[in-house]
Amino acid sequence: MSFDEIIDRRGSHCVKWDMMEALYGVSPEDGVSMWVADMDFRPPGCIQDAVQAMLDHGVYGYFGDDSKYRAAICWWMAERHGWNVDPSHIFTTHGLVNGTAMCVDTFTDEGDGVVLFTPVYHAFAKVIRAANRDLRELEMAQDGGRYVLDFDAFDAQMTGNEKMLILCSPHNPGGRVWTRAELEGVAEFARRHDLIIVSDEIHHDLVMPGQRHIPMTKIDGIADRLVMMTAATKTFNIAGAHVGNVIIADDALRARFAARMAALGMSPNSFGLFMVTAAYSPAGAEWLDNLRDYIAENARIFDAGINAIPGLRSMALEATYLAWVDFEGTGMTQEEFTDRVTGHAKIAVNYGPTFGTGGDSFLRFNLAAPRAVIEDAVARMQKAFGDLQ
Repeated sequence: MSFDEIIDRRGSHCVKWDMMEALYGVSPEDGVSMWVADMDFRPPGCIQDAVQAMLDHGVYGYFGDDSKYRAAICWWMAERHGWNVDPSHIFTTHGLVNGTAMCVDTFTDEGDGVVLFTPVYHAFAKVIRAANRDLRELEMAQDGGRYVLDFDAFDAQMTGNEKMLILCSPHNPGGRVWTRAELEGVAEFARRHDLIIVSDEIHHDLVMPGQRHIPMTKIDGIADRLVMMTAATKTFNIAGAHVGNVIIADDALRARFAARMAALGMSPNSFGLFMVTAAYSPAGAEWLDNLRDYIAENARIFDAGINAIPGLRSMALEATYLAWVDFEGTGMTQEEFTDRVTGHAKIAVNYGPTFGTGGDSFLRFNLAAPRAVIEDAVARMQKAFGDLQ
């Protein structure tokens, strides 16, 4: 396929385009949607073929025998990430926000502390608060314009009430690919404070050329406190399928999670299972490799244009397709720079404060769009901040 193809998503009931005017005051008629983290690309042909086969058959009954689905997940994790997964360790949830909520519900009680390294994906905090847990935001430091984990500072902020750490790896919105040393630091931090680690690795396939994601499960000594979460939805732009995987190697943790799943009567939808089975294949891998190269070039173009505006800085992207832009250098208030982006440039973006402590001076831009859209967005930004140049 051509990632340059402009696909009109307006009127298709997609949140990204059909809700932007209500939420941001940006009309889809002349605005650019760069907020919700899905892509303006069609999935690979292998997924489209799988859905077409379902349509051609025409009966949408209960799904049975998920052995091929589990085998596809195991093949992908081994092939792409060097991680050998036991198929019996896999649970399927309604996406990873649901998976996160299930972990919070299963492994913590009301009033328990749940730790986030912020700024971080905003849905985590929403789930934690909604479950009446104590949200513990530990703000990351910056070194050389990238986020780093300061465990001495984190240790000083712990109260002893914390029971869980939700890790975002690779990091959204900062785009970091955590190193082995950093992940080992996370493991030691969790052991010191007796925390269960829920590692959300939904962006693990979307790393930039030259980067290598390390699954948290490859870190020694934490299997008894580790819950892994992965999904094909972000990788292949099938978020609407609402299908994600919680993978638990430890017998005791897995039994607790299985009991909670059973108590809630949860089971996946058949569309999602067919789509994931098709995606985790050589054809899906080829499509993904082309996608990563395309997004890397989008990021290069976007960063060059944004960083040329005095006072703006786009963090170097190591993974994801989400640019995290800091406006602190403009000296403007949050309201002022946000109004220039949404009101003047007419670009709908995610607001930094929703990502928690440390996000006030930032906005998040989605780069998973045709090249012409990215070039247009850069031109709009340079015009909106033209008085600074």
